[in-house]
Amino acid sequence: MCTNSVKCDTAAEHERILREIESTDTNCIGPTLRSVYDGQEHGLFMEKLDVRIRNHDREIEKMCNHHFQGFVDSITELLKVRGEAQKLKSQVTETNRRLQDDGKELISSMEELKQCRVQQRNIATTIDKLTHCLPVLEMYSRLQEQMKAKRYYPALRTLEQLEQKCLPRAGQYRFCSIMAENIPKLRTQIRDTAMSQLRDFLESIRKHSDKIGETAIKQVRTITHDVKINRSGERRRRRGGGDGGERRAYNGAIVCCHIAIVEEEEEEEEREGWGRWDLVDFSPVYRCLHIYTVLGLRDVFENYYRKQRRKQARLVLQPHSNMHETLEGYRRYFNQIVGFFVVEDHVLHTTQGLVNRAYVEELWEMALSKIVAALRTHSSYCDDPNLVLDLKNLIVLFADTLQGYGFPVTHLFDMLLEMREQYGEILLKRWNLTFRQILDQDNYSPIPVSTEQEFRHYTSQFPLQDPELEKLSFPKKLPFSEFVPKVYCQLKEFIYACLKYSEDLHLSSTEVDDMIRKSTNLLLTRTLSHCLQYAIKKKNVGLAELVQVIINTTHLEQSCHFLEEFISNITNVPPDTVNATKLYGTSTFKDARHAAEAEIYTSLNAKIDQFLQLADYDWLAAVQGGGALTASDYLIDLIAFLKSTFSVFTNLPGKVAQTACMSACKHISTSLMQLLLDPEVRQISMGALHQLNTDVQECESFARAGPVAGFQGDTLLLAFSDLRQLLELFVQWDWSTYLADYGKPTCKYLRVNPHTALALLEKMKEMSRKNNVFAQFRKTDRDRQKLIDTVIKQLRNLIAQHHT
Repeated sequence: MCTNSVKCDTAAEHERILREIESTDTNCIGPTLRSVYDGQEHGLFMEKLDVRIRNHDREIEKMCNHHFQGFVDSITELLKVRGEAQKLKSQVTETNRRLQDDGKELISSMEELKQCRVQQRNIATTIDKLTHCLPVLEMYSRLQEQMKAKRYYPALRTLEQLEQKCLPRAGQYRFCSIMAENIPKLRTQIRDTAMSQLRDFLESIRKHSDKIGETAIKQVRTITHDVKINRSGERRRRRGGGDGGERRAYNGAIVCCHIAIVEEEEEEEEREGWGRWDLVDFSPVYRCLHIYTVLGLRDVFENYYRKQRRKQARLVLQPHSNMHETLEGYRRYFNQIVGFFVVEDHVLHTTQGLVNRAYVEELWEMALSKIVAALRTHSSYCDDPNLVLDLKNLIVLFADTLQGYGFPVTHLFDMLLEMREQYGEILLKRWNLTFRQILDQDNYSPIPVSTEQEFRHYTSQFPLQDPELEKLSFPKKLPFSEFVPKVYCQLKEFIYACLKYSEDLHLSSTEVDDMIRKSTNLLLTRTLSHCLQYAIKKKNVGLAELVQVIINTTHLEQSCHFLEEFISNITNVPPDTVNATKLYGTSTFKDARHAAEAEIYTSLNAKIDQFLQLADYDWLAAVQGGGALTASDYLIDLIAFLKSTFSVFTNLPGKVAQTACMSACKHISTSLMQLLLDPEVRQISMGALHQLNTDVQECESFARAGPVAGFQGDTLLLAFSDLRQLLELFVQWDWSTYLADYGKPTCKYLRVNPHTALALLEKMKEMSRKNNVFAQFRKTDRDRQKLIDTVIKQLRNLIAQHHT
């Protein structure tokens, strides 16, 4: 049963494979056949296959038998059609022959039409291409003309249009390729040419900076002149100080320098005229800026331009080593700087960013520091006040010019104030020589005037106010010597010189007034004071000259308030203004007068010493028995000299003459006292004391005569009181009174110092001991010796009591 079942399965499988072979494409039958040969029953399958083939053959045979008659009929009909086909073929061949014959002409016409159409199409294409190529050629021709005419910025714009618009439209042609290849070269050529022109411009601007600056400064000078005229008229109409913040009218406006500016050409515009070429053609700058902007290299150009201008600035700011020798050297230096910054200011306002305000301000700050340093260095070598003044005016003009272009110049005016100190020192040195020359050339004698014209001449130079002198008839003498009006005029000249420097510094009237007063004070307290001291202290100055110096300084002292008024008038600042500086002339002339007075006292005492050196006292002289003693010859001569000297002192102020007289009398008294107490004089006789007493009486007689007016009573005699009381004590030998009343306010010999009396007594004792060999045999001499010893002992006790 199992075998039957297997056979059934194999038969079913073989049936399935056969169906699959019948229904499957022969290309895919391989796997099916493989499954048959892989099995064990392929023989059975082959038998099954043969059966199936026989079945199909029988079916095919049945079908062929069924359709055989129709096939025969079809063959019969086909044979009939063959004859008709032969006929048709003959007809078609004939027709084709006739058609070919007829179509040859048409084909020829069609060929001609085809050629015409091709030509027409080619012409249309050519016209179209020419339409796109002609603008390229025209633009390229225009480019060549612009390059030839050196109009590089329009050429660059043409080049841009040619590259971006015309060439892409024209197509791929050889000439277009050549043009495209030349475009970078043309751009480089234009850029290099523009840069070359810029370098030429920079070189030209460096050469013309001097002329540009000179032109700008000339215009400012013209405006300054007009402003000064207007202001002088205004000052005549009003009086008073100006505002400290006042500035020139033109300082807020930009000063034009009339530099011709060539504007750049536009793409479609041609300039008929280039304008006025005065100094500089700025077109290379604009052209180069535009070209580099179009090329996308604006930053490169800006950096290059600024770098080159910085280099030129350093060259311009470097002064010549001998610039300080002449004003022209400073002028060239300033012209170059002004020209440089005028150009930069113009570029700033016309190029829209080639240089900006920050760059110009930075450049100016750098320049300002170098300018100030250079001026400080070079001006320090200058010792000519006129050159310094001219330099100041040049700096002011330089500063005003640049301030007109908007550059801050405060540091320049600060430096001018510093230079003013130097200017003042130079003036002081020059006036020192002037004053010394005046004092050396003066004759120190009152000025004689013979006519009213001469009198007015001197009073116009010096403000003399003496009604009594004016009433005197001619000829008469002015109380002072020539140096008074000369010194006064020089003081005014100095004030004018200071005022000239203070002008145009934009200072208020109060500041100008203060500066002038301080400078004048320096002139008075330092320069003039030293000159007066020099005149007083120099050798061979007599008493008459010293007296005249005192008189002169007195008049100059009285004129100080006129100088105050003079300064107030030229500065328009009232002298009573709060915090106004006062002139120190009064103290200066007082000091000079006091020095002259002291010199008079010193000179007078020195002259007295010369007479006293002639004194030849016989300190061992015996007491004369009869007849009055006469004064010593030297003393008589001394008194005569003093009388003649004090007669000259009549024009001196009273106190000066009185002090001189009192000083002379005290010096005589002190000198005579020193003669008595001189350690070289070891012995003094009573006869010598009598002679000295006679000389002192002569001096007292001179004092009583009043050689100088103004002493009250016997005031002048007080100069000899010490010597007088000492001599009376010894001559009268009034020791009992001296010893009894010593120390009392009513003591007769109040001015006698016990030490002085003791020293003189010891000299008398020595005289008595050595010269009186036989004194021990004379009772009178023994008694006198004992008396001297007793007085000496009492004096020593007195000294010990009052000085322990």
